[in-house]
Amino acid sequence: MLIAGCASTAVTLTPSPQAPVCEPSATALVLWAPEWRAEQKDVVKREAAAATGLKDFFSRSGCFAHAALRRMPSLGPTAVSAQRAADVGRYDRVVVIGVRELGPVVKLLSSAALVEGGTEVLLHVSTFPVPGDAPPRQFTVHWRNGGPGVLRGVDRLPADMQAALVAGLQPGDAAR
Repeated sequence: MLIAGCASTAVTLTPSPQAPVCEPSATALVLWAPEWRAEQKDVVKREAAAATGLKDFFSRSGCFAHAALRRMPSLGPTAVSAQRAADVGRYDRVVVIGVRELGPVVKLLSSAALVEGGTEVLLHVSTFPVPGDAPPRQFTVHWRNGGPGVLRGVDRLPADMQAALVAGLQPGDAAR
């Protein structure tokens, strides 16, 4: 579903600014998992959209020379440490992405005839240097696209996920 209106995109990186995560000559292990809020709707569709968006981004963006993408049951410190240890020496970098929000947003304004909507993506990103036990670099990416008269369904979510990853991981900036 798409009802056209005037849409704009806003991206917030916290803390900001952030150096690019992408390094086109490096290899990366990318661990990801959804971290939905308790009352999250359409979990299966959102998770499928996140998986597709992540896969498409890492296969097409040139972010890394090679990226192995793995869905984790949890991104807790123990699970991430175990995965890093299992793959020691195979990758230049480990990137961990928690998907906290991925979905359409609808706000009713002063009357039911006035609608503001769009899409929101909220990611928590951690990067670990390999080798080493240095603390990870951590930041959030909050990507929003929408405006008055904009209504979207879940069919756009993979593309919106990719757009949020481009804004947060900055593949174009890393290539310079």
